[in-house]
Amino acid sequence: MLILRAPGRSRLPLLLAATALVWGSAAQAQAQEHDHGPAGEEVGEVEELIVQATRSGRRVQDEPIRVEIINQEEIEEKVLMSPGNIAMMVAETGGVRVQVTSPALGAASIRMQGMRGRYTQLLADGLPLYGGQALGVLQIPPSDLGQVEVIKGAASALYGPSALGGVINLVSRRPDADPMAEILLNATSRNGQDATVYAASPITGGWSGSITGGKHRQLRQDLDDDGWIDTPAYDRWTVRPRLFWEGDGGGRAYFTIGGMREDRQGGTAPGRTTPTGEAFPQTQTSRRLDAGFTSETPIEGWGVLQLRAAGVTQKHGHRYGDTVEDDRHRTLFAEAALAANTDATSWLVGAAVQNDAYRSKAYPTFDYSFETPALFAQVEHRLNDDLTVAGSVRWDSHSDYGSHVSPRVSVLYRPGPWTVRASVGQGFYAPTPFVEEIEAAGLSRLASLGRLKAETADTVSLEGGYAAGPFEANLTLFGSRIENAVRLEPIDPGGVAEGVRLVNLQGPTETIGVEALVRYRWNDVTVTGSYVYVDATEPGPGGAGRRDIPVTPRHTAGVVAMWEQHDKGRLGIEAYYTGAQDLEDNPYRSRGRPYLELGMLGEIVLGDVRLFLNLENLLNVRQTKYDRLVLPRRGPAGEWTTDAWAPADGFVVNGGVRIRFGGGDH
Repeated sequence: MLILRAPGRSRLPLLLAATALVWGSAAQAQAQEHDHGPAGEEVGEVEELIVQATRSGRRVQDEPIRVEIINQEEIEEKVLMSPGNIAMMVAETGGVRVQVTSPALGAASIRMQGMRGRYTQLLADGLPLYGGQALGVLQIPPSDLGQVEVIKGAASALYGPSALGGVINLVSRRPDADPMAEILLNATSRNGQDATVYAASPITGGWSGSITGGKHRQLRQDLDDDGWIDTPAYDRWTVRPRLFWEGDGGGRAYFTIGGMREDRQGGTAPGRTTPTGEAFPQTQTSRRLDAGFTSETPIEGWGVLQLRAAGVTQKHGHRYGDTVEDDRHRTLFAEAALAANTDATSWLVGAAVQNDAYRSKAYPTFDYSFETPALFAQVEHRLNDDLTVAGSVRWDSHSDYGSHVSPRVSVLYRPGPWTVRASVGQGFYAPTPFVEEIEAAGLSRLASLGRLKAETADTVSLEGGYAAGPFEANLTLFGSRIENAVRLEPIDPGGVAEGVRLVNLQGPTETIGVEALVRYRWNDVTVTGSYVYVDATEPGPGGAGRRDIPVTPRHTAGVVAMWEQHDKGRLGIEAYYTGAQDLEDNPYRSRGRPYLELGMLGEIVLGDVRLFLNLENLLNVRQTKYDRLVLPRRGPAGEWTTDAWAPADGFVVNGGVRIRFGGGDH
């Protein structure tokens, strides 16, 4: 693909023009292929997976909106690699990058297609149960997940301002007809331990339930012995019971509550100091309590009444050296919608309201409470066997940033073994103080926000796919253009004054890219290859010219080969390449080195007992092998570390046992 680039001018219209050209050529070629398909070619069957995130209840292959699904089998593989959190599971999805935002504490955010992590909405069964903080992705155990749904690009038309860059919906496992329980015990070569328990059972009268709990700990590691902790220590427990109900008339309901407690420690090691001679412990305590509810009630002659509600409160105790910042985040959410589905058309109309609040004991000037009532509608219509169109629109009235309309239009064209999807969407984001850099530095040097403008975005994507027999391939072009993007800048660039401020950039932030995926299944072996190209730029410092967005590699690629037999075990190898990435305010280098990570996973099934061993990062790639992580002096925002552009923990071995009790055929 040839990408034309005109200095100082938007590249998104070029992508739109290329999209139209590719769309027309692909549609014509695929229509011819559909009419004159190769003799004897057999179209492979696609696994029946129902998507929840789009609210239409369709199979994933019938969705006009592109939805990528991590199924139960893939989740089980990632559980063995990282039982304590979902970071690895989502990071190995094409176009999704888990970016470490605070090397001192290991905090991370989820970037989609080059867009910053604050634009990604993380949901649990369609509910905002985890808030918007960067540590959330590291505090969610994956052991009770049934599937994960990923929507890339502006999803504000479905989920409001928090979904400007996309949505990740974590769908819980549903109990089977037979009671079952599973215990997982894991240990790592970096002195980490995980213990999780999952149990599920039918109850009575259409009711069933599950509960999952976990205890996770990691001791601190100073791998290069420079006095700074490279891998932070943490001690965390989580618990989440769930109740499910299904009635004879088609009604259903879901209830959950969850609790999490974590203590995390980083910064300087005991008895050690920073380059300027002082100790700088960096710690965070987290306490989260949440609850959620969904229901569907058929109403004869009208459709299905859908109700959703959730509440979450998170208390944090931050310490940055001698500075203590205690705070509380709270989210309250409620929604009512009416939906109907016929053979050719499905529609949904509803209203929602959300309150997001923040309170800081140390810096009350940053306190906020946002009220956002909303109205939304969605319709999908199948014009014929091959062509489906979908449209959705949402009106949000934000208490601080005004009213915004977020539309999205998608088209699905699926002749025979071919699939073509196109989607265009708009959305907005309400700025808060919590950009990625604040996770590493805190609020002590941040100037008052003043009057920031809402960030707005246009996103576009075009996907072409082919699946026949054991082979499938997919190619996606994507682009985004963000106006009024918020960025952290020094108050006195190049000077001696300490402090930073948030500003709206004068000029667009643009991303254009390509995702490619190829998969081949041969008996019990599956081989998957992926490649992602991202060209993401923004106005330069002080509005001078344009620059690549820092810590955003242009080229990433991966190859995974997995052998698996249900009653014997699995054996897999993987290789992931990360290309060079521009760095900001790093005195040691201006670009990160490209690197290759290799891994191996093995599991043996012995009846109800499974033994597993995972070798991660066999080449021992580690950022501190090349440069120090610690800055020579504290940065203008108060940070003591450079951006993370490579792994911090190097080669790690983990292994353990899974034991299953009861259940049906497994």
